[in-house]
Amino acid sequence: MVGVSTNDLKSGMTLELDGVLYSVVEFQHVKPGKGHAFVRSTLRNVRTGAVTERTFRAGEKVRQAIVERREMQYLYAEPAGLVFMDGETYEQIVVPAEALGTTTNYLVEGESAVLRIYGAEVVGSEVPASVELLVTETEPGMKGDRVSGATKPATTQTGLVLSVPLFISPGERIKVDTRTGGYIARA
Repeated sequence: MVGVSTNDLKSGMTLELDGVLYSVVEFQHVKPGKGHAFVRSTLRNVRTGAVTERTFRAGEKVRQAIVERREMQYLYAEPAGLVFMDGETYEQIVVPAEALGTTTNYLVEGESAVLRIYGAEVVGSEVPASVELLVTETEPGMKGDRVSGATKPATTQTGLVLSVPLFISPGERIKVDTRTGGYIARA
């Protein structure tokens, strides 16, 4: 653990407060006319995603958590979790699905993801801004049904259900935005 002053906070920095990991979303250094300066911050719990507001005295020391980011290849799922392999050491680790959150909807076997590791625990993951997924199930489009902007539900190979245009059929590959979970285009 590294001690860091609240005056040196940056967005994206990871802190350990009361045994809980938080990521700094935004912060503001405030110097009122009377009284002492303080730092108002918005923090996101790394494990649960809950957002909280916290105020620190200016210059107060907090513990910075060093979170390692390692690119790993997703191999397969098993009952205990998802199996990833480090491309350099070929070490395999099993990560519980809860630790990855919603990124499990975008993981395809053989693709890479960046795992955030704190100590020996995986506390999160990052996937590219968009991924290609195979549509496994959707209703067929009806001939003459050409309403502009109309959508229908579709299920992908990862189990993600999203709205797609009427012309998409099972077996097609689509591009999906991982930030919003929305359809972008045919792949």
